[in-house]
Amino acid sequence: MALTAGIVGLPNVGKSTLFNAITKAGAEMANYPFATIDPNVGMVEVPDKRLDRIQEIIPAKKVVPTTFEFTDIAGIVKGASKGEGLGNKFLENIRRVDAIVHVVRAFDDDNITSVTGTVDPLDDIDTINLELGLADLDSVNKRLVKVERDAKSRDKDILAELAVLQKIKPVLENGDSVRSIEFDEDEQRIVKGLFLLTAKPVLYVANIAEDDMAAPEESKYVKQIEDYAKKEGAKTIGVSAKTEEEIAELDDADKADFLEAEGVAESGLDRLIRASYHLLGLGTFFTAGGKETRAWTFKRGIKAPQAAGIIHSDFERGFIRAETFSFSDLDELGSMAAVREAGKLRLEGKDYVVQDGDIIEFRFNV
Repeated sequence: MALTAGIVGLPNVGKSTLFNAITKAGAEMANYPFATIDPNVGMVEVPDKRLDRIQEIIPAKKVVPTTFEFTDIAGIVKGASKGEGLGNKFLENIRRVDAIVHVVRAFDDDNITSVTGTVDPLDDIDTINLELGLADLDSVNKRLVKVERDAKSRDKDILAELAVLQKIKPVLENGDSVRSIEFDEDEQRIVKGLFLLTAKPVLYVANIAEDDMAAPEESKYVKQIEDYAKKEGAKTIGVSAKTEEEIAELDDADKADFLEAEGVAESGLDRLIRASYHLLGLGTFFTAGGKETRAWTFKRGIKAPQAAGIIHSDFERGFIRAETFSFSDLDELGSMAAVREAGKLRLEGKDYVVQDGDIIEFRFNV
């Protein structure tokens, strides 16, 4: 799936450190703004213990997890919407991603320079959101000039876009995001075509100190960020980027020992990757056995032929049916024979909506 989450935030909040931990890609880091000038793009495996269980029951020669793309975008400063710093380039990079992972500093360290001179998560968030909102308002105003002129033709599509733009403009002028507005299905299609920055789904990542890893919710900074995020209907995750970068280099056994010593049940990165994956409304289906057991990313709501097309265009073009059963049934029953005996193996046609956790064999003819 060509979907990506963009990591954004003020300079020196830990964006590139977090990116390094996620992808082990070695993005340049420095204790000053704009150390990252061009966006770094990296692929990361989506952690999914279901693959191990499937392989245990239906052995294959190879197991392939699904992946997800992250883009590390350089730090934004006040005035970015007017081109300050490297604002225009940064905003364009954000415009190209599908979701925003907004990293916010939530730790005290006199050795790490703060662009604003103090650690104030809410002020940092407001700075970013203001710049994105101003950029959107500028885009909407420019679009309105053209659409208002063309609306004289009384074309229904143009009038529909005009209504949406007029709905969005006062919200942006009030300092709120486009994602805070409720749109019907037709309006959503128009909004999608406007490529507005504040329409993108967002996940707030509180970059916490190592000491806060065991109970990030108790951090005063995390609490502030969570309260802010709830107003937008967004989620917050606490992650110690520097610590995660260090443990990302450990083998599985050493990583498990480290997490246990820290009193943490699961890596913050695993939680972040999954949260970012679901932020975009993505799910996973599986193909199992034989040469390869593999996880496949799909957009929730798609039907069986389109899911088949993710594997190969011929599968979609010549789709006949999908032979499918759920991971939960396989996990519970413990064998393919038991799945069949229980009547859990289903034959689904072109109208079947694929579900997260489906294990599918596609039948096709071209």
